[in-house]
Amino acid sequence: MSLIAAGTGTAPEDPESLTNNGFWPAIEPADFREASRLDGNVTAARLTQALQVAMADVNRQLAAWQQARQDEGAATLNDVTAPVWAVAGHYALLYRRAVYATAHASLLERYRDVSATGEGDERGQAKDEAADDLRRDARWAVAEIEGRRHATVELI
Repeated sequence: MSLIAAGTGTAPEDPESLTNNGFWPAIEPADFREASRLDGNVTAARLTQALQVAMADVNRQLAAWQQARQDEGAATLNDVTAPVWAVAGHYALLYRRAVYATAHASLLERYRDVSATGEGDERGQAKDEAADDLRRDARWAVAEIEGRRHATVELI
């Protein structure tokens, strides 16, 4: 007798694109799934919700920066002049990094291991640490868009 096991990790059909506020670029769920190496355990609905919440969060953080660029005459992010040292699509790349990292961190926190064993607790702790790293990446991307340094230090 043989056993044929069907994989459950195939990715579901993702929506084509998540429209943004007109200034920032649309987000492609399939690109996010591939970049973050997410399999079919994350449903399309949950992935979409995580991305939409991340977009709202990052857009809120960058609202003043966006308004300043619009006041300078930029209708969309493509109209913003990047620094001379930047690669093409500099701001869009950083924006996607912030959104992807925020969404991925949220998903990691929601998909903790269900095992009640010590090994499951260790895997859950590792996921928490990875989520913290992703949130740091998102903060750094936002700081880079705004032209701020990654760390703030004060003398006490």
